[in-house]
Amino acid sequence: MTGQLAALGAAGLWAFTALAIEQAARRIGSLTVNLIRLVFAFCFLSLVGWIARGLPLPVDATRHAWIWLSISGLVGFVFGDLCLYRAYLVIGPRLSTLMMSLVPLLTTIIGWLALGEMLTGRDLIGMILTVTGIAWAVLDRSKSWSSASPGTRPPLSGLALGFGGALGQAGGLILSKIGIGGYNAFAATQIRVLAGITGYSLMFFLLRWWPNVRTGVRDRGALGFAALGAFCGPFLAVSLSLIAIRSTLSGVAASIMALTPVLIIPLVVLLRRERVGIGGVLGALVAVTGVVLLFL
Repeated sequence: MTGQLAALGAAGLWAFTALAIEQAARRIGSLTVNLIRLVFAFCFLSLVGWIARGLPLPVDATRHAWIWLSISGLVGFVFGDLCLYRAYLVIGPRLSTLMMSLVPLLTTIIGWLALGEMLTGRDLIGMILTVTGIAWAVLDRSKSWSSASPGTRPPLSGLALGFGGALGQAGGLILSKIGIGGYNAFAATQIRVLAGITGYSLMFFLLRWWPNVRTGVRDRGALGFAALGAFCGPFLAVSLSLIAIRSTLSGVAASIMALTPVLIIPLVVLLRRERVGIGGVLGALVAVTGVVLLFL
């Protein structure tokens, strides 16, 4: 039950993260926000490590943890997020988010191949219901989500980017499970975040992107949204996701954490006065039914 609760908490926090990061990205761009949010998260994690463990840095981690968690950070934070944000531009947020509903399936397959994890029949039914409900709810969102005209076939490059984003998240979860062992979840997240910061820093040198970062950090409004997104996302939600995959099967945890698009629905209704169709409501109910099965 601990793993399922942690996964549900992560999904809820990622809903708030998505809204905060979206606001920051509109002002200074998604690439710049990605690095800034990780820097904020690293500071939060250092403070918690210093207060809770007396160690502001994860210097007590084993070589095994450093290697696998660092690779996980590069795969999840850098490769996965870059593919996803690029997919937003090529095929639009609606299809990109729909592609991310593949994460539970990919996580289950990779978990089976790498760790020998097997889901029970009830878990499989719960996962199928959850993913189906999420896809239904996402497809019912406003047509303005899609960057393509009705009837237009999405480019294969965009679908490949969306699949890459899903694969990056799934692979990052499994690599984290291999690396974390019994290590502190917040310290493990700190290693992943540090790897992500290193990856983006190297990429920005190659792309000569640092002037954009300097411009971005002057925008106090964007920094505020990025800090909020970092607190809810890479700091809290990612740490909870590590607790989730350590405490339950990876596919079960990934299915529950994939609920974020459904949990965003009440937020956009309350905060943005967006209308939700009957399909969105029914899809949410199907997804919740699947999650209930995963909790049993």
